[in-house]
Amino acid sequence: MDIAEIRTRNFRALIAGLEARGITRRRDQGAKLGGFLSASYVSQLLAGKYIGDDVAKKISLAVGSDHGWMDRPQWIEDGITQISPILETETRPGYVRFDVFEGGAGMGAGMVNQDYPEVVHTIEVAEWEVRRKLGYLPKPGRIQLITGRGPSMKPKLEDGDIIWIDTSCNYFDGDDYYLINIGGETQIKMLQRRGDGMYVVSINPDFPTYRADEGEVTVLGKALIHAGLRRF
Repeated sequence: MDIAEIRTRNFRALIAGLEARGITRRRDQGAKLGGFLSASYVSQLLAGKYIGDDVAKKISLAVGSDHGWMDRPQWIEDGITQISPILETETRPGYVRFDVFEGGAGMGAGMVNQDYPEVVHTIEVAEWEVRRKLGYLPKPGRIQLITGRGPSMKPKLEDGDIIWIDTSCNYFDGDDYYLINIGGETQIKMLQRRGDGMYVVSINPDFPTYRADEGEVTVLGKALIHAGLRRF
């Protein structure tokens, strides 16, 4: 049995274990397995899409094991093919878990976010603090983390800042900060609606504002809160 088949069988067993615990929505399953798997990607992996080395390592870490966990047969051969993720992935009572949104986002010319490592993979924030910041408790998986890269949003956002993204907002919701895809690259920018169209705005004056062509900008989420890992 080759690595590809082992990884696929382990992944299917993990999903079966989650379903046995009542976690049946693909989006929620992706959130439980590290937060970087979208609902559609979970479905693709279940259907046999090849699980690459990076994804296999992330899933292994998400279930609280070593990098090579997905490469070793974990299922039980007597017909029981349910593996429950290790409890380290469970959120403690009274806390809200925020997981990574597949890597970094450019705050400059943009980036293909899968090519850059995450600064923070998961955080847990007290419910009272989330309510204080957002005014509500989001459903699991709605708010995700992304790492901003580049200087174009300084001083509002610094290189390496962690941004909370509301992934339920996939449309322009007024002038604000958004996670967008433009030209195949992921960026964090301000979007402004002006009389002659949609403008992509940077805070740093070294990066000029420009008007985007119709249909060029895809909104992936709204930027809500940023947390900086900065020196005093």
